[in-house]
Amino acid sequence: MDITKPIRRILTGIDDTGRSRIIEDGTSPSVRTVAERPGYRVTNLWATDSAPADINGPDIVAGLSGVLPPKNGSVIRIIDIPPEPKDPAERERAMKASFGKLFADAQHAPEPGQHPGMHTTDTVDYAILLAGELVAIMDEEEVTMQAGDVLIQRGTNHGWSNRSSEPARIAFILLDGQSQRNN
Repeated sequence: MDITKPIRRILTGIDDTGRSRIIEDGTSPSVRTVAERPGYRVTNLWATDSAPADINGPDIVAGLSGVLPPKNGSVIRIIDIPPEPKDPAERERAMKASFGKLFADAQHAPEPGQHPGMHTTDTVDYAILLAGELVAIMDEEEVTMQAGDVLIQRGTNHGWSNRSSEPARIAFILLDGQSQRNN
């Protein structure tokens, strides 16, 4: 899999005669990068703003900002994650830039000694590793994911680390959620 290529988004719909068809085939209108983290690319592909989702709803992905899906909605995104800098100061700078510029709505407050990418969201996330290798980091342990592995993240404090020498590509489907601890 060539993860340097942009993600191809193919959108289906129903035409005026009631027949299914491809209504769009190309790149997403919502691709974001951060200069302080070369090779890091976030491609938002689709978002919904209700549950159940309106299957004929408009394309709202270009207006999406931050990490969270719309209230009562969902978002699917693919993130390309380059190898993590070995230098701790550079790694922290890259993470702060990513969260400050792309994901300011995440609860990003790593404790001293924690990975600088630790954060929390009130979402249920389906994380599907498409290519490469990533380490999913929790407060108490971590697990190395290989291409094809799926992690279900349920509002936990977590981070992602690419400790390999190759870029990784991961798909995320985030569902708006609520935490009983916040009610």
